[in-house]
Amino acid sequence: MTSPYPEQSMSESTNAFEVSRVGLSIQGSTILSNVNLEFPMGEVVALVGHNGSGKSSLLKILARQLSPTSGTVACDGRELGQYGERDFARAVAFLPQDLGTGLEMTVRELVGCGRYPWHGALGRFSQGDKDKVDAALAATHMEAFEERLVGTLSGGERQRAWIAMLVAQDARCLLLDEPTAALDIAHQIEVLSLVRRLAHEGGRSVVIVLHDINMAARFCDRIHALNHGRVVASGRPTDILVPETLHDIYGIDMNVISAPNLNHPLAYAC
Repeated sequence: MTSPYPEQSMSESTNAFEVSRVGLSIQGSTILSNVNLEFPMGEVVALVGHNGSGKSSLLKILARQLSPTSGTVACDGRELGQYGERDFARAVAFLPQDLGTGLEMTVRELVGCGRYPWHGALGRFSQGDKDKVDAALAATHMEAFEERLVGTLSGGERQRAWIAMLVAQDARCLLLDEPTAALDIAHQIEVLSLVRRLAHEGGRSVVIVLHDINMAARFCDRIHALNHGRVVASGRPTDILVPETLHDIYGIDMNVISAPNLNHPLAYAC
């Protein structure tokens, strides 16, 4: 099979990530316990759960921002420790919750930062790099904002600019930590629609931390749910949005109703 990423070697793995028996303890507190999960290639996979359930910690482990206390994690069939820093940055792009930097940069300058893993800090910004930036701006519909300072953008526009940087990075796996947390409902839909399109049309794999189970069901192909550091549910949205499973995830009574225009029910607290 021909890889859509010619500069990168692809394994025969069908999973973007494989998490095996992962545990995480910090200062004597157990954050994750015996987590076993698969993240299929080409899918948008949500990590959901209550505050403190361990979903952001798991995402940071996938991004090599945290090291697990036990267990192993593989990306495209290779354990994370087998990647060099630049090779990993070419394969995986991570968007954290805290995006307080880059406010004085133009959108084009910010998106251009995504090319760093390909040429380094002192490398020459080539025509190929410029083409990748142009393509990322177009893919995220940010061409009209390219000369705007990031700090002057609305919340939804700013998130699109950061996602454009990840697209310019040309990584096949995108990791997003609550990218809609500070957005209103309209901008949440805008950003998540963009993420889903980038995955399905661009052949990317996405792992995204979300709080809203209904948004996860609407925009994600698969949902992994954590509760107190353990996996309590995993499956397609229709598998997850049932009252018993929702109770296991959130610890409260929840019910669902059918929605005529959706392929899944809507969840609500009783």
